[in-house]
Parts: sequence; C-alpha cells; structure tokens
Amino acid sequence: MRKLILLFTLLISTVAFSQELNCTVSVIAQQTGNENDMIYKTLEKQLTEFINNTKWTNKTFKQNERISCSMVINVKENNNDMFSASLQVSSSRPIFNSTYSSPVFNYNDKEFNFQYLEFQNLVFNETQFESNLISVLSFHVYMILGMDADSFELKGGDDYFKQAQTIASYSQQLNGQGWKLEDGLQSRFALIDNLMSPSYGGMRSAMYKYHIEGLDIMNENQKEGKNKIISVFDELKKVHSVRPNSFLMRVFFDAKADEITDILSGGPSVNISDAMDTLNRIAPMYSQKWRNIKY
Repeated sequence: MRKLILLFTLLISTVAFSQELNCTVSVIAQQTGNENDMIYKTLEKQLTEFINNTKWTNKTFKQNERISCSMVINVKENNNDMFSASLQVSSSRPIFNSTYSSPVFNYNDKEFNFQYLEFQNLVFNETQFESNLISVLSFHVYMILGMDADSFELKGGDDYFKQAQTIASYSQQLNGQGWKLEDGLQSRFALIDNLMSPSYGGMRSAMYKYHIEGLDIMNENQKEGKNKIISVFDELKKVHSVRPNSFLMRVFFDAKADEITDILSGGPSVNISDAMDTLNRIAPMYSQKWRNIKY
C-alpha cells in the first residue's frame, strides 16, 4: 500500500510540475461598457487554465523553472459570440545568482479577433486549426518559449519558433488579421517570418549573449557583465546596417529599453559614449530613455 501511495504521489508531482508556464491572464472589458458581464470572468478563468495546464513541449519543468509571463486581453467590442480585442504579451526569465527577473518578450498584438462561447472546450492541436482564439494564444505561448530558450542557448528556440510558424501557416485559412504577409510589418506573420530568417540571425545571437555573457555574470563581475552588454549593441548595429529600422529590433528594445537604461546608469563606471551613439542610431524611438542615462 505504501508503494502505491508513493507511486501515486510521484505521478501527481510529475503532472503538477510538468507544465512550462506560470502565466497570469487578465481580461479587461471596460471599453465594451459591460465589463461586469460574467462571460469575461469565465473567459479569463478558462484561458488561465488552458495556458497553464496544457503540455506545450516534451520537456519537464520543475515548479521553479516555469516561465513567468502574462497575457492581458483588452476587449474593445463584443457582438454576441464575436470579440474584437488587443493582446499584450510579456515574459521574463531569472538572472543567475540573483533575485532579479529580466524582461525577455514584450509584444502588443493589436488585431486579436475571436469567437467564444462561454464554457466552450479549449484544446490545442499542433497541426490543425481549431479557432483563432486557440491559434493566437498558442502562437504567443511558443513565442514565449522560443524567446526564453534563445536567452539560455544559442538558437535554442528553434523548435518552438518552428511550431509558431506552423500555427501561423495553418491559421491563414481564416480571415482573421495578423496571419498573412499583407497584414503589415508588425503582424504575427512578420514577427515569426523575421525570426526564422537568416538575415536576423544576429538578433538571436545578441539575445543569447546579452543574457548569458552579460546579465548572468553581473552578480560575480558587474563591470565585465556591463561591458559584455555594451558589446551586444555592436552586433545589433550590424543587423541594423542590413535591415534598418526592423520590427525585430523594436521587439528587442520594447522588452529591454528600461533595463538597459538602468544598467548603463548604475554600477561601475565604463566607457559608454560609443554605446550611446549606437543606441541612438539603432533604436531612435527610445531616444528619450537614452537621454535619461546618467554616466
């Protein structure tokens, strides 16, 4: 009997700690004028369970290894079971030997239209379209997984980005926005297409070096870590010279601008004059933040 109890406990532990994400889902419906409608609370609860309880990979994550992330759905309109919304997705990862979590992915999906019936079954299919609601959320789950993996291993996110690309491909059958080339330079299609392009390999290399060679060593050698992060800007400058004002560059700095400002403003003194010039060149949309850097 004791062996059976132990086996059952192990099985429960495996299930409890196998999922990959620790995701907070919020559904905001103030713009609809009916924000207290129970359907939004039901949607929020169902999506939280769907994202956190689905097994997205074949890997086992311990509780403390689950990726911290959030998805905020801002519903603009609701007509019966049709919803028009935007989706803000963000994730972070812990920094070695510290209590600090670094933002990794920060993306505003402005065109998120979906159909939802209260208490409907939510199931993800790797190879088949189920609904735009499932496709959009699953796409961003794999973006979170891919970005996180890229921050720990050079091009470690390949498998996850390939799955995101598969989702984008089979979701094109729908008329929903964001899945096709003609949907613009900041769509889901553009995001995954750029990430999988060899032209942007330097962006992914920079993502890896920024975290592993920069942030993760700052607890032991803050000056070296700071200089490593500054050297990453030179890699980004090479990408910028080939693909100026790229969407991926903006995605990177949407997550990292505040952090970079803090890093360059504090800690040991290093020469950052060239870094400032580079930042203003490759990320001019954050020039106000760069002006706030004290050195």
